[in-house]
Amino acid sequence: MDRDALSLLVQRPAQVARWCGFPLLTDDLHGQWMRQMISGREDMTLLAHRGSYKTTCLAAAMAISMCVYPMRNMIFMRKTDGDVVEIIRQVKQLLQSDAMLFLTQKLWGEPVNILRADQFSITTDCYAASRGASQLLGQGTRGSLTGKHADIIITDDIVNLQDRISPQEREHTRAIYQELQNIRIPGGRIINTGTPWHPQDAISLMPRVERYDCYRTGLLSPEKLDELRRSMSPTLFAANYELQHIADDHALFAQPPAFFDDPLLLRDGIAHIDAAYGGSDSTALTCAKREGDAIYLYGRLFPGHVDTVMEEIVSQCDQLLCAPIWCETNGDKGYLARELRRMGVQVRTYQERQNKHLKISTHLRKWWPKLRFLRTTDPAYTDQILAYSDSAAHDDAPDSAACICRILDHQ
Repeated sequence: MDRDALSLLVQRPAQVARWCGFPLLTDDLHGQWMRQMISGREDMTLLAHRGSYKTTCLAAAMAISMCVYPMRNMIFMRKTDGDVVEIIRQVKQLLQSDAMLFLTQKLWGEPVNILRADQFSITTDCYAASRGASQLLGQGTRGSLTGKHADIIITDDIVNLQDRISPQEREHTRAIYQELQNIRIPGGRIINTGTPWHPQDAISLMPRVERYDCYRTGLLSPEKLDELRRSMSPTLFAANYELQHIADDHALFAQPPAFFDDPLLLRDGIAHIDAAYGGSDSTALTCAKREGDAIYLYGRLFPGHVDTVMEEIVSQCDQLLCAPIWCETNGDKGYLARELRRMGVQVRTYQERQNKHLKISTHLRKWWPKLRFLRTTDPAYTDQILAYSDSAAHDDAPDSAACICRILDHQ
């Protein structure tokens, strides 16, 4: 066995994939994913945004695994049979590429070739398992799992839009995923990749979740993200690119948010804090400035009690040159205002008398088409606004944004 060839295949899989015709895969990101898929010992769940090449990484990892671990067999599952056929075809192409044939010849003394294959399965001539199953078997979530067993089980996008809109589909996919636990052999692994669509979908059952949203990978430019936001509903963008669940039923804000890049457009603006004092609520900070018919806005959510983030909030307002900070006195009897003043902060207080839903649906909804968000705004802040309805579980961000719109309306 050639140790250099083995090291390349196992330790530098992204380089191997680039030689096989996938030039956009990177060592730092995609190489890390593929090494976990090929060499990991525990179950893994990789959630990554659309266009992150996670399925390409999976196909390359399957091809490499078939060559370096000839005693293992794999079951590969996608939502439909058609989806499976597409990836099985890609694995075949990888195995038959010049780079893979060269490396496997170095590894074993002769190249690894495909011995048997059809639309749903591949077996190579290095496969050494004694169970009689195909080395790689693919099937959709509607196929039968009876009598099947595997060392490695791989799911890729078995959750999709259907799971969001159909409770029956959601329950079916959950049942299939639970059944997979029974067909892996002792010591085997389950590798999952996909995108979440609903809080109770099958992904909620998957362990060791690693999330790579569109902001973390850096694969999509701000301009491309803006284009994608304009091309789909906020719900679809949040699910596909931010890996977030936001409700679209009765949502007030269907139009995607607009963004700007220069923080100096907020200079000499004002700030507002919607404070949390425990529980599952977050403290919302909003900084904003009105210029004619537009409001430029920055928002951020801080989990936990406001006391733990007060210094960070003041620092953020100082950086953006936004003062005074407005805060209501209803719930805390002026506590937050007093603490901020002790820190030397300019504060304005008010008594809230308006119904929250009426305030959001009036002031924030009025300004929504004319709001411009600083691009570094916390995605959780905008998602909470987009998910807002009268029955929303959390409303800290829309409440704060509505308050500051109301204040600016009267200045």
